[in-house]
Amino acid sequence: MLKGRTVILGVTGSIAAYKIASLASMLVKKQASVHVIMTQNAMNFINPITFETLTGHKCLVDTFDRNFEFQVEHVSLAKQADVVMIAPASANVIGKLAHGIADDMLTTTLLACRCPKFLSPAMNTAMYENPIVQDNLKILKKYGYEVITPASGYLACGDTGSGKMPEPETLYQYIEKELAGPKDLTGKKVLVTAGPTQENIDPVRYITNHSSGKMGYAVAKAAMLRGAEVTLVSGQTALTPPMFVDYVQITTAEEMYQAVTSRSDEQDIIIKAAAVADYRPKTVYDNKVKKQDGQMSIELERTRDILAYLGEHKRENQFLCGFSMETENMIGNSRAKLQKKNLDMVAANNVKVEGAGFQGDTNVMTLITQDQEIALPLMSKEEVADKILDTIRDKM
Repeated sequence: MLKGRTVILGVTGSIAAYKIASLASMLVKKQASVHVIMTQNAMNFINPITFETLTGHKCLVDTFDRNFEFQVEHVSLAKQADVVMIAPASANVIGKLAHGIADDMLTTTLLACRCPKFLSPAMNTAMYENPIVQDNLKILKKYGYEVITPASGYLACGDTGSGKMPEPETLYQYIEKELAGPKDLTGKKVLVTAGPTQENIDPVRYITNHSSGKMGYAVAKAAMLRGAEVTLVSGQTALTPPMFVDYVQITTAEEMYQAVTSRSDEQDIIIKAAAVADYRPKTVYDNKVKKQDGQMSIELERTRDILAYLGEHKRENQFLCGFSMETENMIGNSRAKLQKKNLDMVAANNVKVEGAGFQGDTNVMTLITQDQEIALPLMSKEEVADKILDTIRDKM
């Protein structure tokens, strides 16, 4: 995903510096070329050898180091960079960058960079909230830096408050969002539904299905990485929602219906990957479920059909994709669904096929449009998500 991309990590004098070793490792595992530049103060918290071992590149500290890889080190490296992240960013370096002071390897390289720049402040709460630091951050935002809001929590100094550097996994998401894949959905609004719905029978029991939400979440993340403005409407799952999407959690089919239909007019693409319960009890029993001859007796009624509504109210140039999980006659049943509900595409699979089930990390799908059937082999759900979006892009 990040193969061939060059990332500069700027590490400054903060106790959080040690965490950046994990970030560097994550990036290298994704085949990015990672170069680390440290300030002199940062070396009090972590040894440059750590970064050199992880990245395979010399860790740069001294502007006038004669043992360099390039002719003019800070300029050559700046030209190569696809993205720069300063994390942790101390108040000292923030002040220097805000006012154009270039007196070490990190600040001289940053001034020569034209690529996107992320900055993750990390310091004592009182320092972070100091008006001077806040003004410097505003200046950097004005000049195009994206400032990552610090987390709140217990700090190394013993205080509790804002100023804590986010975890490496969070910082990685910012870099991935910037560099991963083409931005061919920029300007598009995409709504994705995911996960199961739940319909209460009584205060203890409910009707649901085996959907894990993994496929819908993969589609939502892939659309976000491709530049779309994404809304994810999800039932209850064990998954963490992707960053940078508008996350709407629901429980029942009616809640999903309301969440989707109230937002449908403004969407360019709607992908219904959720497994909505088709039926719900007519009555939610307060005390106990009715029983007859030892058997549970529940009177059911159909839930509202979200896809049918979307198909009936589809506006011009809006693309509507539904999912179809079948156990037999997959193509025929899915084509009937495509026509009946006025869809542009159906992503169909047979749950009896190995690797195509609810809970797994893989899928085997066939993408069905009015004039085409694209059979996908067994692949990860992330790969399937990209194939779905490729097809939608090509059909719009």
